[in-house]
Amino acid sequence: MRIDVLTLFPRMFDGLLSESIIGKAIGKNLLDIKVRNFRDFSTNKHQQVDDYPYGGGAGMLLKVQPIHDGLTVIKEEAVSSKPRVILLDPAGKPFDQNMAEEFSREDHLVFICGHYEGYDERIRSLVTDEVSLGDYVLTGGELGAMVMIDATIRLLPEVLGNENSAKTDSHSTGLLEHPQYTRPAVYEGMEVPHVLTNGNHKLIEEWQLKESLRRTLLRRPDMLEKIELTKEMSRLLEEIKNEENMK
Repeated sequence: MRIDVLTLFPRMFDGLLSESIIGKAIGKNLLDIKVRNFRDFSTNKHQQVDDYPYGGGAGMLLKVQPIHDGLTVIKEEAVSSKPRVILLDPAGKPFDQNMAEEFSREDHLVFICGHYEGYDERIRSLVTDEVSLGDYVLTGGELGAMVMIDATIRLLPEVLGNENSAKTDSHSTGLLEHPQYTRPAVYEGMEVPHVLTNGNHKLIEEWQLKESLRRTLLRRPDMLEKIELTKEMSRLLEEIKNEENMK
């Protein structure tokens, strides 16, 4: 996969590109990321990328020319692919796991990180997606882009050491992940559930499913409305509701 980022602050991405899973993916040539300062594409002699809005208003807007020219160069360099161009915008569609999985199936992603008060509206005609990290406003789009890149890259084949890790994560299955434990079996009087240590894989799988359902029911019941429950899941949910006195 190739990823391009247009930003006014390229150095913010230094740690992202050199550390952890993404750094390893780049080292294995599974991923190519280029971070560009779109100020370099400005035709203004002072490399200005913002200007006052027509009709007045608070703050400055990003100009269309530097973004347009930056995208043109990116597309010319990647003649074999049609990039998915993502505009980071508080008014965009909220980012979620389904979107990360969708992005992970693309060959080429481009992230545009905004700053100032907003965008010249014509920039929106240059993108395929307008995406928000959540219902709050950040100083710029860089942190949002980093989160989206991280969530997307970990879904690529061979990026994670264990291929099943991403498949069983919270939100990937439609449920929150079940509780997990490691050694020692007892610490300060706190014990690992016996079912996890008895070697019966069928009982372990049932316990894991039940506890995923329990955690989802108690913490994010809205998620249960979005999935199709099997007969076993429905049975386990009834057990959980009885145990939690929710009837």
